[in-house]
Amino acid sequence: MKRISDEPAAPLWATGERKTENGKRIFIVAGEISGDTHASGLMREILVQAPDTHFRGLGGPRMWEIAGQGMEDWLESAAVLGLVEVLARYSYFKQRMADCLTAVEAEQPDAVILVDYPGFNLRLAKAIRDRGIKTRLLYYISPQVWAWKKGRIKQMAKTLDLMICIFPFEKTLYEKSGLRTEFAGHPMVDRVQTLRRPYQREPGLVGWFPGSRLNEIKRLFPVMLEAAKVIRRSVPEARFVVSAANEGLASEMRAMAEAAGMTEALRWIETGTVYDLMQRVEVGAVASGTATLEAACFGLPYALVYKVAWPTYVAAKVVVRIKFIGIINVLAGREVVRELVQHLCSSDRLGAAMVELLTEPAKRAALQQELAEVVATLGEGGAYRRAAQAVLGALG
Repeated sequence: MKRISDEPAAPLWATGERKTENGKRIFIVAGEISGDTHASGLMREILVQAPDTHFRGLGGPRMWEIAGQGMEDWLESAAVLGLVEVLARYSYFKQRMADCLTAVEAEQPDAVILVDYPGFNLRLAKAIRDRGIKTRLLYYISPQVWAWKKGRIKQMAKTLDLMICIFPFEKTLYEKSGLRTEFAGHPMVDRVQTLRRPYQREPGLVGWFPGSRLNEIKRLFPVMLEAAKVIRRSVPEARFVVSAANEGLASEMRAMAEAAGMTEALRWIETGTVYDLMQRVEVGAVASGTATLEAACFGLPYALVYKVAWPTYVAAKVVVRIKFIGIINVLAGREVVRELVQHLCSSDRLGAAMVELLTEPAKRAALQQELAEVVATLGEGGAYRRAAQAVLGALG
């Protein structure tokens, strides 16, 4: 596999020159940590299949490792959450948009690949089309417009040349609008295969996975602490372990446990062992998000928990158009995994859900079987390889 030099020429938007090179030229944009991961995986596979491909664009450190200085690492500035935060940085994003348009117009790449990050990337795609720049527009990791803004699909069909999606139902959804779509499979399947260990699940061990953001933990961890008391009343031998994404969050949880008078919980907290724990615990509760799909891939019988500020929840209910928030349930079209959302996310309900799974092996086994069936729809691995084939196929 050929690697781009770590010290290529200055970014094309700085020189205003079009560089003549053999091989395909691709401009690629990702704006979040997950996007950097997926984009770099795609780039590496493209280079395996077409070693003389050249990359430029905006991304993160993993993409920079492949393309060198032709790939600007902007993640620290780009990964902004929340409407207020985005508006506060409006001038910055406006300038980045202008920079990208200048670069694409100057270089005339064979393709522009937009990876997730819809707030910026969908606007960039439209701006490229409006300016009449002749290049193929390819999108990888579909924005979840099917959950909150289906009306955008028609505009995407007019703008994009190809959508490469990671969930099977998305292919049908986009193709109905006339947008050529390829289902590449979910990269999580490949990742989990590399993380599997020969663990046996430990009877009576309950795993708490309260999320990777402080706001999540502040709302969910106290519920989990109280739920542990509920569980112990029915299953006295139950033991607990808590996954902390980093030491900072572990410290916050220790302080919360002490404030709640549960010093025992100080021994439950582990840092950096999430994937091991998902394979060791007998049952668990997982904060809504990517971790719920990871848990399903590992075959963990779990309940989904979700709790946010009430104004945020009410606003989301107005916008979101799907019945479930857990991707496993979305894929299945029914509630495979118990969803304890907002007011339903109480210590009593969570405790009862865990007791049911702990004490009823048949229900636990049935849930694991259903999880395996849903995960099987995501493909058998090789997601980046198939995505790279789709890209090169679109480039002829």
